[in-house]
Amino acid sequence: MSSSKSKRQSSDSNSSGNRLVYQEFGSNSNPAAVERGVQELPPQEQNLRLQASRKGRKGKTVTIITGFQAQPETLTKLLKQLKGHCGSGGTVKENTLEIQGDHTEKLMPFLTKLGYKVKISGGSTKK
Repeated sequence: MSSSKSKRQSSDSNSSGNRLVYQEFGSNSNPAAVERGVQELPPQEQNLRLQASRKGRKGKTVTIITGFQAQPETLTKLLKQLKGHCGSGGTVKENTLEIQGDHTEKLMPFLTKLGYKVKISGGSTKK
């Protein structure tokens, strides 16, 4: 009985490691190789939505710009320009730009001047 118990313990110790049984698309050592590339479109071909939102932000208003089809580096450069124009902070989240505060009226002509097609979506967030 002790010999079967020791065999069981030794097999359990082997299974506690990360043992890969099946993997369809090669190794995960290079996740960038599996990612889809984002097609970079010129500003004239992009349709952007500009929206002020407070949802999930504890009552603080944020201007959200969606609809980008660009590389993350391009979005980071554009965000820096927009933050400088508005004089506030912001971030890039999954092909959307978020700028602190309600800057829809400032950003609409600025983005249009850069060549983007912009529409304001959503209602008024002011009380």
